[in-house]
Amino acid sequence: MNDTFLKACRGEKTEYTPVWFMRQAGRYLPEYQAVRSKLTFLELCKRPELCTEVTLQPIDIFGFDAAILFSDILIAMEAMGLELEFHEGRGPVFPNPVRSQAAVDV
Repeated sequence: MNDTFLKACRGEKTEYTPVWFMRQAGRYLPEYQAVRSKLTFLELCKRPELCTEVTLQPIDIFGFDAAILFSDILIAMEAMGLELEFHEGRGPVFPNPVRSQAAVDV
């Protein structure tokens, strides 16, 4: 296991400065596109095995030291009861956004 990034996080001396990778930048990888072509973005976010696969793709391909787990920040909103949709070329949409305190109290 490559623990260089974890050592650096603990303030320990490392042989080199570790590199971590923001998952978003990997969306242009052919490997990511192959996975993504089979399902919607929201479906991908909800499949742990595929989230793991696309998170590790740049690690395996480029040898980075760490990555941020693939998902979307808005997934938590859906878990809180808001309907969430992703539209190609448009992005995330909340068809019924919270617009009042009464909607929060429900």
